[in-house]
Amino acid sequence: MRDGPPPSDAAARGVSGPSPSDLSLRDRLTAAGRAIGEREAAHEGALGEARRRAEALHARVADAVAAFHAAAARAGAPHLQVDVSPVRLDEKHVRAVEFAVQRGRHVALFIVKARGEITLVGPFRSGKTEGPCRTFAWDAEGEIAPAIGDFLERFLEEASTP
Repeated sequence: MRDGPPPSDAAARGVSGPSPSDLSLRDRLTAAGRAIGEREAAHEGALGEARRRAEALHARVADAVAAFHAAAARAGAPHLQVDVSPVRLDEKHVRAVEFAVQRGRHVALFIVKARGEITLVGPFRSGKTEGPCRTFAWDAEGEIAPAIGDFLERFLEEASTP
């Protein structure tokens, strides 16, 4: 039996300050951050261009969704509201940005990739398999504009059907 207070957890382990394994882990992750950061730095410009394009597309979509809200309200259904998320880093692709149009579990994703593509994903229900997907080159505006209209109409119909 010991006299005095019980030792602290750190003292019981014989540790004062960061352990050698913690320093090793910190050093390893610092080196990994440097190496991965240097590799990804080459894509910074393309990712910045993807963000600029996503912001412009976001503005077009947000304006169209606002028009939908106004028309639905005038028609007597002000409860038909959908959200347009802010542009953010893509959840799956490290060199892409995305935004979503969502109502409840119904989701439509707009993904703008640094490699020069825009992908429309869905509409789908969150928690379910994503898809279908359609991908376009950034400069395919003649194809993108009508596809976005079809995509959003399909989303709105699905999201507004009980």
